[in-house]
Formats: sequence, C-alpha cells, structure tokens
Amino acid sequence: MPIDYQKRRQRLFLLLSGLFLGTLAMLNILGLTRFLDLSFNVFGLQIPMVVAVGVLPYPITFMCTDLISELYGEKKARDLVWIGLILNVWVLFIIWLGSILPGSGMDPTTGEPIIDAAGRPPLFFEIKQYALTAVLASMIAYLAAQYCDVRLFHFWKRLTGGKHLWLRNNASTMISQMVDSFTVILGTHLLTQSLPIDNAEPVWPQLLTLMASNYVFKLVVALVDTGPIYVAVHYLRPYLGLAGTEEATE
Repeated sequence: MPIDYQKRRQRLFLLLSGLFLGTLAMLNILGLTRFLDLSFNVFGLQIPMVVAVGVLPYPITFMCTDLISELYGEKKARDLVWIGLILNVWVLFIIWLGSILPGSGMDPTTGEPIIDAAGRPPLFFEIKQYALTAVLASMIAYLAAQYCDVRLFHFWKRLTGGKHLWLRNNASTMISQMVDSFTVILGTHLLTQSLPIDNAEPVWPQLLTLMASNYVFKLVVALVDTGPIYVAVHYLRPYLGLAGTEEATE
C-alpha cells in the first residue's frame, strides 16, 4: 500500500499551526497577569531577570515557524504569521464583547463593573484591563518579530544553499527576539503603565532591564531548541517524503 505523503504533510502542518495559534492565544490572555522573578547570581553578582508569565510559551511560536519555514517554505510561514495576527484581533473582539454585554459583576443601572470591598472589579474585568492594551502592544511586536524571523530564516537558507540549519535557526531568532523584546516592553509601558516600574527611580534603566530579561530568556530557549529542531527535521523529512532541502510547497 503506497504511503500517502500528502495526508502526512497536511496533518503535520495542522499540528504545528495549532500549536502556534494555541500558544499565541494563551500567552496574550495570560500576558501581564503575573511577573516572574528569575534573577540569579553569577560569581556573587546579582543578575536581574523579571519576565511576564506570557513570555514563557512565546519561544514555542518561533520554533513552530522555523519548522514550517524549513519543511513547508517561506510562503506558508508568512501566511501563518498573518493568521496569527487575525487571531489576536479575534481575541480582542471577544474580550471587548464580553465586557459590554449585560451579566454578572456589572451594575445594571450604570453598566459598570461592580467594585468589591477590596476595591477590585470582577476577575474578567481585571483581565480585560491588562489584555486589551497589552494585546495591542503584543500584536505590533509579534508582527514585526515574526516577519523578521521568517524573512531572515530564508535569507540564511538561500545564502547557505540549504545547509547549516543551526545557523538560520539561531541567527533569525536572535534578531527577531531582540525586535520583539524591545517593541513589546516599550509598547506595553506606553499603552498600559502596568509593568513593575518604580516611578521613584529612573524609568529607562528599568525598561532596559526588562527588555534584556525578556531577550536573554528567549535567546536561551532558542539556543536550547536547536537540538530538538535538528532531530525533528532529520526524522520529519523522510516521514513527509522530502528529499534534501525540498519543501512541501504544494
């Protein structure tokens, strides 16, 4: 019985796309709901590293686009980036719709959230407060970073004639993650004022620390995932019926 490579390619593309889009939706909703202190010591020197919980799954999105770029070509990777942008808009729409419809936690006369004794609105409205503007900043950063990642990945692929997967995987991710870290921290600060910033201290050194923390975390994860990507490509190429540097572009 002949192997149906077309079905295998469709299923893998759906799996990678689903992982990419599901991760993207999750990190945009979790986003700024909690900041993690991952600071560490090196030879007695305290290295600050504070990252939002939404950053944790973000490197997975770059791993997915790199695999799709390698196995399915630049066009499909770019299409997925644009679908991810549409998903962000959909998340914003659902959050906005949920906030204007009548229901629990809202004053029926004013239509405003009911503030409890602790001075806090219902949980949904707290999430909305962070999510709406944070997702907007994330959308800008996401589009810039993912577009850079896909274009640079294929630039290095053409330059090396399809060789040195480690180079295009890491070089594209290093630059795109730098773009993402700078854009998302600056955009979030300007739009939400929700970052853990001490207003009594100079703002820019704190913003640069947050940018560096985000970048170092993402960079370390990107370097770690080089091995898994090599293994995945090694086994997936024959599984998909691809020879050499061939791409499943059909």
